[in-house]
Amino acid sequence: MKSYLDLVNDCDVFPYPTSDGYSLRIASYYFFVHEGHTVGYLLPAVVNAIKNVDEYSVFWSIDDKAKTVRLKGGSSPEAYSLAIGKTIRNWRENGIFEVLKGWRNELYAVYAPPGKLAFNVERSATCLFGVLTYGIHMTAYVRSSSGLKMWIPRRSYNKQTFGGFLDNTVAGGLTSGEQPLGTLIREAEEEASLPAELVRNGAKCAGAVTYFYVRDERAGGETGLLQPECQYVYDLELSEGVVPKPCDDEVEEFYLWGIEEVMGALKSGQFKPNCALVLLDFFIRHGIITPENEESYIEITSRLHRRFDFATL
Repeated sequence: MKSYLDLVNDCDVFPYPTSDGYSLRIASYYFFVHEGHTVGYLLPAVVNAIKNVDEYSVFWSIDDKAKTVRLKGGSSPEAYSLAIGKTIRNWRENGIFEVLKGWRNELYAVYAPPGKLAFNVERSATCLFGVLTYGIHMTAYVRSSSGLKMWIPRRSYNKQTFGGFLDNTVAGGLTSGEQPLGTLIREAEEEASLPAELVRNGAKCAGAVTYFYVRDERAGGETGLLQPECQYVYDLELSEGVVPKPCDDEVEEFYLWGIEEVMGALKSGQFKPNCALVLLDFFIRHGIITPENEESYIEITSRLHRRFDFATL
């Protein structure tokens, strides 16, 4: 059985600057630099794939000695987006990366200080460039006569990433130009058949959870790709008469579980790694995990809110 700290270590994988092996690890990557700011990290295999694209030097500047990668071809987000998009489409057309088989046709925004849009990139390709992405995760719960219960969905077994794992009630990524609440309302309708008005009026923003994941075989596609993420976290208290139902092919079914059932599933590794972190955050905020019952309380709470070494929104 996993401890709560094990669950954090399963998701917040990338070493911290103060940890052993950080210097050696970070030296193995190329730095993705935009206007003087690092916005991501690339594996050498990805840099080599860039070099194999015809006329790559039109769109990219690569310094192997300094281990930096820069986009060329313009001075606007639109121009940079076009440049990186051409490279990604070339890879997709030539079957270079397995991860691009999960092509979503959704654009994620990459930001540079002070929170300005640098460029947009296809969602499935973000991990190839190690850029920070943003999403929303909501926990819907019920206060019943037998105690607090939570609505837990099981991901579709056909999903490319973490098929069949347990998830948070509603979760989804922020596409470029979207605001967190708007994404939450859209995803709640699509994934859980929850009415927009109910979510708009009832969901409470409860902060953010941040972590630096390194993709393994469960995520689909190549392993070792870097996936730093920031998830805006929401709570939604529902009456016992409101029942989330699958609306698209993302979810198999929903369960209404008590705290002990949820904790048991967490400790047995049944949740998608980042969803486990969101649940730990919920338990801490609601006084279920406390310093008295969790010896790693301080490390867990700090690790749920990681500061990144590169540009963020």
